[in-house]
Amino acid sequence: MMTTPRLEINLDKIHHNASTLVERLANQGISVTGVTKATLGSPEIAGALLRAGVRGLGDSRIENIEAMHRARVPASMTLIRSPMLSQVERVVTFADVSFNTEVDVISKLSSAAREANRTHGIVLMVELGDLREGIMRGDLEDTVRETLRLPNIVFKGIGTNLACRSGVSPDATNMAELSALAGEIEASFGLTLDIVSGGNSANLQWALSGADTGRINDLRLGESILLGRDPLHRQQIDGLFTDAITLIAEVIESKRKPSQPWGEIAQTAFGEGTPASDRGYVMQTILAIGRQDTDPCGLYLPPMLEILGASSDHLITDSGCDRVPVGTELTFQLNYSALVRSMTSPFVTKVIKP
Repeated sequence: MMTTPRLEINLDKIHHNASTLVERLANQGISVTGVTKATLGSPEIAGALLRAGVRGLGDSRIENIEAMHRARVPASMTLIRSPMLSQVERVVTFADVSFNTEVDVISKLSSAAREANRTHGIVLMVELGDLREGIMRGDLEDTVRETLRLPNIVFKGIGTNLACRSGVSPDATNMAELSALAGEIEASFGLTLDIVSGGNSANLQWALSGADTGRINDLRLGESILLGRDPLHRQQIDGLFTDAITLIAEVIESKRKPSQPWGEIAQTAFGEGTPASDRGYVMQTILAIGRQDTDPCGLYLPPMLEILGASSDHLITDSGCDRVPVGTELTFQLNYSALVRSMTSPFVTKVIKP
């Protein structure tokens, strides 16, 4: 028996999902940047994305980009989170392009690139309503002007991010605004933007709806490739696998117990309350996985299970009328939150399947 808990990663299914989306978006004139941040920069997964035809790889952590460089992954690398001032030397050394919103950071990137005798590409992120990172529209022209004057910096284009913090959906209105901003910048400064990055996996409904995609020529896809789901409503994307990555956990206790605790009740370890309703006795099945390993709320459970609670190291479930024998391995599909936490847990083994 293999060790648990573990993530089983099917490269063939990831390749299928990626190549399917690359092909569909190519018909709209949009290329794909494959996002590796949920995979800890896995060289094997990066290779599957590249074989599927992504234009390059994007990651929010310079550490993951460095790991892919050490593994000699042959791709253009983009840091898709604004660089920290404390990491500018590493960014210009290992990332070809970075997404930016602050002139002070771009200036330090310029200095670091000059010292390293390198050039570094810049994509300026624009705020279009989700209120995560982004330059306000009224400040964009000045930021472009400041970026263009800096040595060893190449202004590559503009981008935006939606649906991550506030759930603002990409649509015809905000995507048209991004296209219009691209046109205004090109007219004002007499240049052509290489990249107009419309957003992430949440953009797929818009991009594949037959709408006018305007100047948008790139999307950054991670969740849709890895999990086969649309992030806006967590629905399966037609033709994609939702089980390219699964989580396997082992049963360590299986007993009939009351559903309500007894004794004086205070807060739980995570500051939560107790079960709201008394369902009598239940067949309680405990798995050796907890909040330190995954997001319990982000697991898609086998039909017979219902989550009753979770601690750092235990997932407590009701298995209905059936006793699940100790040692049984159960398989879960994951949402993005559960995937990210499982992938970054050192206690969850990662098993690559071709």
